[in-house]
Amino acid sequence: MSGGGCSVRAIWIITPHDAVSFSRRFAVVEKLWRAAWEVEGDGGAGTGAEMPLPADHEVAAAFAERRRREGTARGSGLRTRVSSVGLDSWVDDPITRHIISLHIDKEEGGGFMLWPVVLQKRGGYYILVLPLVDPQSFKAYERLMKRDDCGSSAKENANLSSILLNLPCITGALMVAHVIGDIITGDTAEPEVIVSTSPSVGGLLDSLTGSIGISARPKPIAAPVAAPVASVSSPIGAPQSESIKGGVRPFDKDLLRNFILGAMPFGTPQDLNYANVTSIRTMGFSADPLPTDQKQPAWKPYLYKGRQRTLFSSLETLNAALYDRDDVQDFLSVSGQVTCRAELEGLPDVSLPLSGLKAAHVEVSSFHHCVQTSEPTSDKQTLIFQPPLGNFVLMHYQASCNMDPPVKGFYQLSMVSENEGAFLFKLRLMVGYKSPFLMEFCMVTMPFPRRRVASYDGNPSVGTVSMTEHSIEWRIVSSGRGLSGRSIEATFSGTVRFHPITARVNSSFLSVSSTAFAEDSDSEQDNTKNGANLDDYLMEKMNKDLQAVDLEEPLSWQAYNYAKVSFKIVGGTLSGLTIDPRSVTIYPSVKAPVEYSMQASSGDYILWNTLGKCPSAALPKEL
Repeated sequence: MSGGGCSVRAIWIITPHDAVSFSRRFAVVEKLWRAAWEVEGDGGAGTGAEMPLPADHEVAAAFAERRRREGTARGSGLRTRVSSVGLDSWVDDPITRHIISLHIDKEEGGGFMLWPVVLQKRGGYYILVLPLVDPQSFKAYERLMKRDDCGSSAKENANLSSILLNLPCITGALMVAHVIGDIITGDTAEPEVIVSTSPSVGGLLDSLTGSIGISARPKPIAAPVAAPVASVSSPIGAPQSESIKGGVRPFDKDLLRNFILGAMPFGTPQDLNYANVTSIRTMGFSADPLPTDQKQPAWKPYLYKGRQRTLFSSLETLNAALYDRDDVQDFLSVSGQVTCRAELEGLPDVSLPLSGLKAAHVEVSSFHHCVQTSEPTSDKQTLIFQPPLGNFVLMHYQASCNMDPPVKGFYQLSMVSENEGAFLFKLRLMVGYKSPFLMEFCMVTMPFPRRRVASYDGNPSVGTVSMTEHSIEWRIVSSGRGLSGRSIEATFSGTVRFHPITARVNSSFLSVSSTAFAEDSDSEQDNTKNGANLDDYLMEKMNKDLQAVDLEEPLSWQAYNYAKVSFKIVGGTLSGLTIDPRSVTIYPSVKAPVEYSMQASSGDYILWNTLGKCPSAALPKEL
């Protein structure tokens, strides 16, 4: 049974107040569980019949008891002096933070254990997935919980890792928990595929803009999935931060039930892709049968029918650390992905040539599982694939920046008094970038996380300035007024004033005693008070070594000596890795237009203060 894939006995979703909000049991899988124990022949206590699926209130009580009993350090699977035999923390393995056991107590006495329960926290909810395992693995974990030498350091084969390696159902259960978390938080959107909506004469994209001759900026396009409309209480599409006061935001239970019904009938996951399951449920399977010589791949359970077209997008993120110093080298790195949406009938093969590999210096690349790649030559590589339905990421890659930084210059900041600082920006935008490169917007932010901004003085040479409680934002290029075919210089000098320090900046970052969070915090009283949260424990452990801000530098604490740049550029790639739409071939040949768009945006794009401290790494010398 351990090698037979994944089947799920039950699913529970528990609120932060230890109440079951949703549950689903699979009777077919439960019969397999009992049958496996009958075959095992252990007629005594602990058989499958005596370990049935508990009621919702019993699961909630067992989970609440585990949170109280194994909070803080023990909640991460670490054994402490108050850990006891038979608990997850006794196993002394960090895996038990995510793969837990629940001890079910019965009113008539006795009880039993549920294992392995895959735990994932999403949107404030706790998602519990109980997969089917064989009795031998279950008994092996029971024995492990009673051993003195158990844990990740044990050299014997019966440690936790060796048990889980023989259980592929764990991976399946983790995927089930992940997709359920996406549904209850509304995070079910597919990858963006950016299409250029520039005008043409009766072409494909005119239908997207609405009429011939309407010019618009590139925009993301969604797959044509007719999803059910969420109820009023549903958070689908809403930010997770919009939680209801006093609790978590409710989710659409009917939407989740319908997904489970289509994705894992009888408890065995068939297809956990939300778009695929919704499409099949709404539109049904394709009526046209496939030719006898073709086999339908697992990643395309639903065949497309309609007007044919293929869209590709290159989406790149530029991370940069600019120092403007002779002794520190600037750092530029591009992380990108090629997304695709191929609306093609049948199961055609698409051949996609990539060019610019030599200029991009691609360091790492990974591909969708439907892709077959050729051996890369000096500057090209060909991808051959049968595309799945909807939007998907064709490949990820890491590369170097093949062009000058789109925003370069320097940033200086110095404190003239305890509550006032003087700053200076001198920047150059889009130097060396010609059409069709277009910078849609650019903004520079000066963050002051430890000070409250009272006011500022100064007028930039271009753009507008706004102020928040902890930052000053300089918008150089506004949305709707793009910068293309030319470069500009932008300067901004002035002063910033802060409210007086009243409590030594932020008391939560002050140095704390090394004994402020000892193992005694695992007691019931402390766990109830602080929610038994491992994150609280880790934060206190990290913060205990932080020093308070020196009065000579009241503005920032080392790593906050920077300004952050945000921008978006369309019309090209910064790495030089591109696609020629005219070289894309489809077999069997069909009349399907191929469109390609490119977009680059900023990631962690940092201008370090040339007058302050900044982190840097010494790069190895080239041989």
